[in-house]
Amino acid sequence: MYTDVVDLRDFYETSLGQTACRMLRRRIRTIWPSLEGTSLVGIGYAGPYLRPYLGEAERVVSLMPAAQGVLHWPKEGPNVAALVDETDLPFQDSSIDRLLLVHALECAEQVRAMLDEVWRVLAGAGRVLVVVPNRRGIWAQLDRTPFGAGHPYTPGQLSRLLRDAAFTPVVSSAALYMPPTRSRMVLSSAGAWEGVGSRWFTTVAGVLLIEATKQIYAKARPAAEKRRQLAYRPAGAPV
Repeated sequence: MYTDVVDLRDFYETSLGQTACRMLRRRIRTIWPSLEGTSLVGIGYAGPYLRPYLGEAERVVSLMPAAQGVLHWPKEGPNVAALVDETDLPFQDSSIDRLLLVHALECAEQVRAMLDEVWRVLAGAGRVLVVVPNRRGIWAQLDRTPFGAGHPYTPGQLSRLLRDAAFTPVVSSAALYMPPTRSRMVLSSAGAWEGVGSRWFTTVAGVLLIEATKQIYAKARPAAEKRRQLAYRPAGAPV
């Protein structure tokens, strides 16, 4: 079940949410150091992690599932967020260079259908980056943050899920080694937690990241059929 979009927004406005976002952004930027000239789409609640690429990628779009809700994003500019059915994305086949899934896969009721759509719209040379809670991490055990919602994964489970959906995992990483607390002392030392954790305690990270490519010839293409013509509702203007 998806976390409500208002609860997600409120979490990322807290000191804990901002610190978690900063640590996770660093890991994403390590995997995707530059997206200049590419099309980038986020699915779930990916806005906080798409923001660094707004002035870099050729096109940035944030898609928020209907069961989660949608908010205007970004606050300071024209809206590029829309409410969608995650099993029927509003893009042509093989049209997107990069797809980022955050607060999405672990909450989806139709995981395989979502991944099938990601496969469909991803370009042949494109990459998808999936971010999910780590089943072995403390963040998945506590419901005080959005990373405690939905279905957490182990690295092996996530890798098998992607392979079964005709993706090839190419990069695995992890983040959020600090405990999910609002303690100022812990938050101020978040960088140190990340450094020590990534070296010595990789199995207990709060979040897993796997980048994958599309297996072009591994998946039989279904017979051509007319897709439904859906109207997608953009987020309303901020109040």
